[in-house]
Amino acid sequence: MLLLLLISSAFVLPWAGAGRIIGGKEVVPHSRPYMAYLKIKVKDRSGSKPSSCGGFLIRPDAVLSAAHCVPKKGLKVTVILGAHNINVQEWSQQRIHVTDWVIHPNYSSASLQNDIALLKLRSRARINENVTFISIPRSNEHVRVGTRCRVAGWGDTSVYGSTTDVMMEVDLKVQNETLCQQEFHDYQRLSMICVGDQNSGKSTYEGDSGGPLVCNKKAHGIVSYGPSGRLLPLVFTRVSYFVPWIRQQLRRFALQELPASPSSQ
Repeated sequence: MLLLLLISSAFVLPWAGAGRIIGGKEVVPHSRPYMAYLKIKVKDRSGSKPSSCGGFLIRPDAVLSAAHCVPKKGLKVTVILGAHNINVQEWSQQRIHVTDWVIHPNYSSASLQNDIALLKLRSRARINENVTFISIPRSNEHVRVGTRCRVAGWGDTSVYGSTTDVMMEVDLKVQNETLCQQEFHDYQRLSMICVGDQNSGKSTYEGDSGGPLVCNKKAHGIVSYGPSGRLLPLVFTRVSYFVPWIRQQLRRFALQELPASPSSQ
C-alpha cells in the first residue's frame, strides 16, 4: 500500500512503497463495503510494478482518496471494490478503471495541506451487500476529542515488513489538536484531524494512505501523514472542511455525463 507520507525527503516519490496497519486485526470479510483498493501504475513505464493506496466510495461513480496517492496525470488507476483478500479473484470484487480525478487546487506536496483527491469511475459500481458507499459529514461537522474511530486497509502489519493480503483494521482515538500542532509545523486545525493513542501500540504506520477514518459511521478523515521514526500522532485530512469542494466536483462529474447540447455542436 502507498506510503503514509512523512514530511521528509521520502516525499520525492509519493507513489512508491508499502503501507502498514500495526496492532490491528482482520475484519469480518466484506464488512467494510465502502472500502476501495487503488491499483496505481505509471502509464509510460511498461513492466513497472504497480503501487497502491486506499480510498472509499462516496457515490456509485466516485471515490475519495488522498492527493498524494495520485499527484500527477500519466497514471493508470484501477479501483477494486468488494475485496477482502486483495490477491485473490473473489466473486464479490468489482474492478473499475478511473477515467479522471481532481486533486484540491491548493494541495501542497511539501506540507501535505489539502491532501484530498476525488476519482471518477468509468462505470458506476453495482451497489450490493459487498459494495456500497459511506456517508461523509456535513460541512464543518467536527468529531469530538476522545472519539474512538477505525481505519481499515491492506498491507504490512509490522515495522519489520510482515505482510497480509486481507483487510485489516485498527481502532484509534481522536486527539487534542495541540498534540499535532506541537509535532508538525504545517498542521492546520481547520482542515486536519489529529489522531492516535499513545499507549495502545496501534497505528497506521507508513500506511493506508487515502483510506477513511470512520467515526460514528461517517468518513471523517483521510489517511495523510505521520511523524518520522515514530508511530504517533497521525494526521488525517478533515473531510468536513472540504465538503463544498467535494460537492462542486461531484456536480462537475455529473455534467460530464450529459450529452452535448445542439448549440455546442
